[in-house]
Amino acid sequence: MAKAKQWSDLSRGQQVRGIVTGVIQLALATAAWTDLAKRDQDDVNGRKWVWAIVIAVNFIGPISYFLFGRRVD
Repeated sequence: MAKAKQWSDLSRGQQVRGIVTGVIQLALATAAWTDLAKRDQDDVNGRKWVWAIVIAVNFIGPISYFLFGRRVD
């Protein structure tokens, strides 16, 4: 079995990409959870607690919430 790479084994570029990806994911999730918390149940497609869990799924969750979870009148 191949040995798992450690952070120190990654190149500087790989480390930077990892950090940037993590920051973007955190920003998307934070924005989605904040938006969800401020909306009434009537302004959300589906149950809020389900969307709160979906948002935790990397990238796909927050993007799905912004595309499909919010009701737009």
